[in-house]
Amino acid sequence: MISSFGRKHSGALKVRDFDLTTKSVGDDGTFDGYGSVWDVVDSYQEVVARGAFTESLAELKAKGRPVPVLWQHNARQPIGAWTDLIEDDHGLAGKGELLIDEVALAKEAHALMKRRIVTGLSIGYWVRESSYDEKTGIRTLTKLDLVEISLVTFPANDDARVEAVKFKLAHGELPTDREMEKYLREAGFSKTRAAGLVSHGLAELRRRESDRETTITPALKSLSDTLASFKL
Repeated sequence: MISSFGRKHSGALKVRDFDLTTKSVGDDGTFDGYGSVWDVVDSYQEVVARGAFTESLAELKAKGRPVPVLWQHNARQPIGAWTDLIEDDHGLAGKGELLIDEVALAKEAHALMKRRIVTGLSIGYWVRESSYDEKTGIRTLTKLDLVEISLVTFPANDDARVEAVKFKLAHGELPTDREMEKYLREAGFSKTRAAGLVSHGLAELRRRESDRETTITPALKSLSDTLASFKL
């Protein structure tokens, strides 16, 4: 795939989620937050290396292109822009500005943030370069192309919710083993049964995906439809 910077990438656009604190939300629609933090292994067994966004930020600045604030990763619903994005000792920090006087959805999002109903930030990015440690099973993301930073209802601690699993399947992506197992446990499966379904079912789908078999799309749709029928 080709990013807005004209670079070739493999795989799908990825996201990472973080909590947003109420005290960082101003009455004028501005808020502070981190789109990413360094050296933290997430549920995908991935970690962002310090300086991963350096090249991307420089390219964005040269083009005079602001990073959009999207609503729930919907590219058709921009509600503001990020300014002063920098890499500090903790991660990728910045100030967001919601266009509360010009965009109705931005005003709604602001009210939800102030009331702690919307509590997450989620960054959308392409992986430019990464390395994999076979001993630890951890992938280190060393160069990333920043695309957008969204306001989301559920932050990272909720990434194993039913909604997250269904969303991934519906968009042709596979959930992690941890996400799927937690979902199955919530659906009423025993720990042993859930682990068995994950180890066999997801392993087969990943094999098909790695072999680029055309059967993976209908298989994912079938699984997505099955999950959609569950009432939790």
